[in-house]
Amino acid sequence: SPCVFSTAAQQRSTGDECGPEDPRDEPKHPLSDCALEHKAIKLEEQVRDLTERYRKALADSENVRRRTQKFVEDAKLFGIQSFCRDLVEVADILEKTAESAAEEAEPSDPNPTLKKICEGLSLIEAKLQSVFAKHGLQKMNPVGGKYDPYDHEIVCHVPAEGMQPGTIALVTQDGYKLHGRTIRHALVGVAVESQE
Repeated sequence: SPCVFSTAAQQRSTGDECGPEDPRDEPKHPLSDCALEHKAIKLEEQVRDLTERYRKALADSENVRRRTQKFVEDAKLFGIQSFCRDLVEVADILEKTAESAAEEAEPSDPNPTLKKICEGLSLIEAKLQSVFAKHGLQKMNPVGGKYDPYDHEIVCHVPAEGMQPGTIALVTQDGYKLHGRTIRHALVGVAVESQE
């Protein structure tokens, strides 16, 4: 009987040694409270710094995306710019041919072929201008307007008879704009005060 009691006491004392109340089993912290606070402050600063960097990188990527989108839109609008410049020259030739044919064809002329050619050229010219307009290519009509170096190129000066000096009196070659951007300057004559 005393053996049983001593075994039970032994078990209880062994269990007590392994229990959570034993101060030897508590985790030891190598850092003091002050050191922990200092480390927490450093980590908070790093989080703020990384958050600020992230925001800047996000803003930069958004700016790049917007710029790229603008470049793509401009490329779509103005990708046909060089083709339009070449086609405008064809329009000039067509217009001059139509004018010449109209001057040659007299209303009393018994030759209906020349008259039909004039009508056909006029229809082609009108259709070409409507196709230009459909794609954003417009002919400038600067006569009577103010001279603008971005849209016009001066080729001569004419006396200002009934016009204000600095206004455009005549156009020797039509200018064209593609979606508001000048692709060919109009060659113009500007009114100036006559020197007597």
